[in-house]
Amino acid sequence: MADENSDRPTTLGELRASGWVSRPVKQEIREHAIAKISAGEPLFAGVSGYEDTVMPQLENALLAGHDVIFLGERGQAKTRMIRSLTGLLDEWMPIIAGSEINDDPYDPVSRYAIDLVAENGDGTLIDWVHRDRRYGEKLATPDTSIADLIGEVDPIKVAEGRYLSDELTLHYGLVPRTNRGVFAMNELPDLAERIQVGLLNVLEERDIQIRGYKVRLPLDVILMASANPEDYTNRGRMITPLKDRFGSQIRTHYPLDVATEVAIMKQEAVPLDVSTPDGEVSVSVPEYLGEVIATFSHLARSSNQVNQRSGVSVRLSVSNFEALSANALRRGLKAGERNVVARVDDLDALPASSQGKIEIESLEEGREGLILQTLIKGAVLTVFKDAVDPAQTRAVVDAFEEGAVAHTGEDITSDQLAALVAEVEALREPVLALTGGDESPAALASAVEFVLEGLHLSKRLNKDASGSSATYRGRV
Repeated sequence: MADENSDRPTTLGELRASGWVSRPVKQEIREHAIAKISAGEPLFAGVSGYEDTVMPQLENALLAGHDVIFLGERGQAKTRMIRSLTGLLDEWMPIIAGSEINDDPYDPVSRYAIDLVAENGDGTLIDWVHRDRRYGEKLATPDTSIADLIGEVDPIKVAEGRYLSDELTLHYGLVPRTNRGVFAMNELPDLAERIQVGLLNVLEERDIQIRGYKVRLPLDVILMASANPEDYTNRGRMITPLKDRFGSQIRTHYPLDVATEVAIMKQEAVPLDVSTPDGEVSVSVPEYLGEVIATFSHLARSSNQVNQRSGVSVRLSVSNFEALSANALRRGLKAGERNVVARVDDLDALPASSQGKIEIESLEEGREGLILQTLIKGAVLTVFKDAVDPAQTRAVVDAFEEGAVAHTGEDITSDQLAALVAEVEALREPVLALTGGDESPAALASAVEFVLEGLHLSKRLNKDASGSSATYRGRV
């Protein structure tokens, strides 16, 4: 840090001479937000699907200097947006050296900093804090205390001989330690009501009081919070005066379309290309199977067999995408393939990655797996109808009705499945339409299996399944 800031002022006198100007954190954020909006840039990178809904509201709130509470179910990027606010702060900020609460060199508020400036004047040493260190966060839990958020008397300092009335005996909590920065309280309604009261002064009067001390610390902080709408609106677990003090309440949402969900999924999923003793193994998921994963989540969000109050997070799509890729990788490793493309077979991995993220509402024990399988099949059929031209499959159905048979499963290699394109000439047109002309065995195998499964779910082919293997035949 010393090297990075070697050309920066190191004393209060040098800071004054440099022309540095102190400004409130909300003004600082406002100025950076104005610059981005004027340049047509998004406030944050990596947040998709909110361009026309959430972002305009957030821009308004930041321009107005409001404290904000985000309302939304789990997995709607609330915390990501809050954490990204540090990108709207100055990269470096000067503080009184040794200050626990980021004291402004021009206007110190802690007893330590006030005394230091009084004693040393323009010779007071200055430190520089990076914007990443100007963020504080607390998850509201039942054991969260006023001491955690605001502060408490430090018994060690008292034992060292200081009087209880000495302000230097205070141990500051998370909020004052985030002075001149962004403080976030996640799941705010879960905070005990008597602790919520402790935030009232922070939001309105911009100060804190500790243990009845005659101490006023005027804080400069922007307070952000998140909450589940169910907790916020129905359970009455957030006190009315605290609701009233937030300047803006912004409702988040899940991706409104499959394309946005696919984009988020690909952005967040961990790539699975790996090195083996025999060389590199690459894994890819074709566009249509990525859409199946996203469509599965969208169907779950509208299903009356899924608890919608708990939400169906985008994390479900990300986990399922990773599970699909992992199953494809495992299958490819067993077959000794170097270029692996995910297939419909690999969708069998989804129940394991879905059950912890979806709350199934069923009166019968053990129906969760059946409900998930129904949703997966519904997603495959939905995407198949959109991705494959029915005119291209009539000849395929005719070929199977004339006696063609196809075997699929984990133990069937890509070469074996791809050979079906030559054996059943009618498959060539719909398969190449899906692969975009890619005639590699892995790409052809994936498309062949997708077409066959889609025709089965459309009730145009029969399927005999046994474990991970299946046989597709004509219906006559």
